[in-house]
Amino acid sequence: MRMNAVGLCFAILAGAGLCAAQTEPAPAPAAPAPVAAEPAAAPAVHQPDYSTVYCSGFVTDQLVPEDMHVISGEQSTYKTTFTSGDYVYINRGESQGVKAGDEFLVLRRSKDPMPLPWFKWQKKLMRAMGTPYEDQGRIQVVQVKEKISIAKVIFSCGAMQRGDIIRPFEARPVPTYKEPAAFDHFAPKSGKEVAMVVTTSMFQPSAGRNDVVYVNLGSNQGVKVGEYFRVFRYQGTRNETVPQEENYHFKLYGFGGTREEYGPEDLPREVLGEGIVLNVTRNSSVVLITVASSEIYDGDYVEIE
Repeated sequence: MRMNAVGLCFAILAGAGLCAAQTEPAPAPAAPAPVAAEPAAAPAVHQPDYSTVYCSGFVTDQLVPEDMHVISGEQSTYKTTFTSGDYVYINRGESQGVKAGDEFLVLRRSKDPMPLPWFKWQKKLMRAMGTPYEDQGRIQVVQVKEKISIAKVIFSCGAMQRGDIIRPFEARPVPTYKEPAAFDHFAPKSGKEVAMVVTTSMFQPSAGRNDVVYVNLGSNQGVKVGEYFRVFRYQGTRNETVPQEENYHFKLYGFGGTREEYGPEDLPREVLGEGIVLNVTRNSSVVLITVASSEIYDGDYVEIE
């Protein structure tokens, strides 16, 4: 009896071994599918941002039509200004060809609140350049009536108000910054056109990096968007109207002196910075200061690099 049980066990084990021998081995796991290499990222393009390009203002000697303007806006019982997300009303409607979806730029004539000249040619140069305008933003028409339209402020530089000028939207060119390089504080003359920093976009007497200045060279002198201006100053000049002791550069009491005087033609000019041209009209250019080693003042000189 015991022998039969042992034989039965051997039979069962042999059968199990036979089954295992007859079972096909499990397939090897499939190799992972090759992953496509990601395309190399395009090099970053360094350009002024949207706000810089569309909020820099401009100066022009050509008439900017003022027939279209902001006449009011939502919640006008207490709102005096309008900004991004608000609705404004304009004095043109379906009968004047305005359609839903039309986009406009909003401008305002700019005026120096303290019109005191910083240097002796400032007023004369400003008159030759033309009228300054501030950018206020961009609007899009959402609803059209017969004689008026409702527009949404989709971008604002400042606070829009009644009477602001409206002009059809025109895309502005966006220049590309040049490759960074070491700043030469005593760079030689470029030999190209020379002009002056006449004023800044906010009529401040000084500017620094990322500020906007207006210079009295424009398309009539061959200036193009994307070109660079170098800003410099001569030693020994007295163009500013701030009272100074004559020849104070060499006779400052208590701080040394020289046996002889040296004029601007004898001393190296001081390069203060540089900037890229954002906008050009016939007699002026809008320049964004990209490098400034010190404060840049109205009356400092510029040259095309």
